[in-house]
Amino acid sequence: MSLEEDSRWLEWVTKQFESIAGDDKEIDLDEFKTALKVKESFFAERFFALFDSDGSSSISLDELLEALDLLIHGSETDKLRFLFQVYDVDGSGSIDPDELRTVLKSCLRESAISLPEEKLDDLTLALFESADKDNSGSITFEELKAELENFPEVMENLTISAANWLKPPDLEQKKCKTPRYLTRAYWHNNSRKLLFLCLYALLNVLLFIIAMLKNAHGGPWFMVAKGCGQCLNLNCTLIMVLMLRRCLTWLRATWVLRVLPLDQNILLHQIVGYAILIFSIVHTGAHVINFARMSQTDGMYQLWEYLFTIRPGIGWVNGTASNTGVILQVLICLMVVCSSTFVRRSGHFEVFYWSHLSYIWVWALLIVHCANFWKWFVVPGVVFLIEKLVGIAVSRMGGLYIVEVNLLPSKVTHLVIKRPPFFHFKPGDYVYINIPVIAKYEWHPFTISSAPEQQDMLWLHVRSMGQWTNRLYEYFRQPESQTIYNKRLSASLRNRRHESRMQLTAKLSENHRYCNIKCYVDGPFGTPTRQIFASEHAVLIGAGIGITPFASILQSIMCRYRMRKQNYPNCNYSWCETIKDNEMKLRKVDFIWINRDQKSFEWFVSLLTKLEMDQADEEPEGRFLEMHMYMTSALSKNDMKAIGLQMALDLLAKKEKRDSITGLRTRTQPGRPDWAKVFQKVSEEKKGKVHVFYCGSPALAKVIKAQCEQFGFNFYKEHF
Repeated sequence: MSLEEDSRWLEWVTKQFESIAGDDKEIDLDEFKTALKVKESFFAERFFALFDSDGSSSISLDELLEALDLLIHGSETDKLRFLFQVYDVDGSGSIDPDELRTVLKSCLRESAISLPEEKLDDLTLALFESADKDNSGSITFEELKAELENFPEVMENLTISAANWLKPPDLEQKKCKTPRYLTRAYWHNNSRKLLFLCLYALLNVLLFIIAMLKNAHGGPWFMVAKGCGQCLNLNCTLIMVLMLRRCLTWLRATWVLRVLPLDQNILLHQIVGYAILIFSIVHTGAHVINFARMSQTDGMYQLWEYLFTIRPGIGWVNGTASNTGVILQVLICLMVVCSSTFVRRSGHFEVFYWSHLSYIWVWALLIVHCANFWKWFVVPGVVFLIEKLVGIAVSRMGGLYIVEVNLLPSKVTHLVIKRPPFFHFKPGDYVYINIPVIAKYEWHPFTISSAPEQQDMLWLHVRSMGQWTNRLYEYFRQPESQTIYNKRLSASLRNRRHESRMQLTAKLSENHRYCNIKCYVDGPFGTPTRQIFASEHAVLIGAGIGITPFASILQSIMCRYRMRKQNYPNCNYSWCETIKDNEMKLRKVDFIWINRDQKSFEWFVSLLTKLEMDQADEEPEGRFLEMHMYMTSALSKNDMKAIGLQMALDLLAKKEKRDSITGLRTRTQPGRPDWAKVFQKVSEEKKGKVHVFYCGSPALAKVIKAQCEQFGFNFYKEHF
């Protein structure tokens, strides 16, 4: 934080204090936690004890502000002294091993990291032995200071502002920046999408004007209704074209991808959907006004007769235009509401799924409602019908069966499906799957997590987030599954330092069931990740279960990489940058996986361990594949409640050559990535044009995309 931000925070603390303190102008421990929004913890008690300079078991405003002022404006030594006093629980002037263990245990609790007691002992000893330079059996202030100097990043964060240790996350001040939509980089990197939207808007305007001019005889409201009706002809057809998945998958392999924003088809589908809603409301409203005017002037029919009966004879099929129009308006509004993010992301995907199937009725009613709609619909409709028939044929061929199910942490179901010989796909593709024993008529999309080179099996990883996915998990869950898993996790952590890769892989597949359940698969369908092999430097970013497309991609990349090394043995196991082909131009891959909790890493830890083993030998040109793990629930290195823990984890990882959290060689970083620093490092490597591929939450996608625009990286996001 800057000094200005620190000052604003101090003002907030003062107001909090005054609102909580009573007539005595002092607060106790519980009120202290409320004032600073510090949760129940060892550190809250230590902060309170140090702030209570007179030992009265209460803190005055002067005592609080004096301590906070020291943390903000004090010297580096003052801040280090405070850190030492937090660790010196008994106030003896030195830190013994038991005190350090108590602190590290509290650090683990604050960071939501679960490690067995023996691993905690290892962490304590690693940090204590490193800091206790004179082997006296205790750590003095000077020794702690010397140890911290071995961690420049910690020292840098420590001296910026110690108030970061206590400042609640929701009080972070957002810096004013130029809106990304006004930057040159945004317009350059989104040129295809913006050009398409401009042409789309222009076409709608032209159709609207032409239709208005042709119907000028009917008055202004009749002209507006006809103009919107013509635009609806276009949009109700275009919205179908944007979801021709097989055609779009084929077009992705052609030059069309360089002209049209095919990777944005879902976004464009949503935009067209909202356009249909707006045009239909205006269209209906204009007709209602026109009918009301007609009922007042000629008096032949009442307004309700125009809207709900066929007596006026409006429409080319038995005068049903008004009736079908009312039904269409209701259906369109229902589809838009049920497809909103709130519905889809709140565990009610089935509401979206079943309401969206009403598109069949919408098209049928549109043909009856409008005399000219069939002319717009016939060609795309035939293609759509062929796609559906092909999908039904493909899904019913081969007799697919789920042969194995693994229940993973955080309610993730790993399905292993017997792969038919005719099923060919690209890394990152997705399929629609139907499992009759779960829901007979429901189809749901999931990314294929196995590599195309894995000929016999097809993997899907399904996160339980809605009704269907929860039913799937519960169907395969055994009553003893949770007990088995807990025992396996504990054993895995206790023996991690001594396990080989094969043992680890065997452990991770312990909670599974062999079965023979019928299923149907429709696909595969292409995604933006198909561009990865045309990249030179690829950055793969997965958030949570968003790793699934990259699981397939990483396996395929490393398979091709190993084949390349075998084909060119004279390269001394280094990446030959002069060797390129049409299949894979990759020179460097950075894989970034962001998880909220520790257990989520176990979904693919065996795969990542294997990928690390494939690169066991350091290469002269640097690693071809670099992995970066982030755990957001863990406190970052600029938080005093985690400084000791992160130092201990670093020391033990160097000693054991294995991360204590995941068991990988790659060190798990606490907190969220600093995207500016991450992309700056990628840019400095100069391995060629950078393409960033992302799968995860839409909120994080906006942040990453904005950074990509600043660095001139191409950004691709998974949509399905």
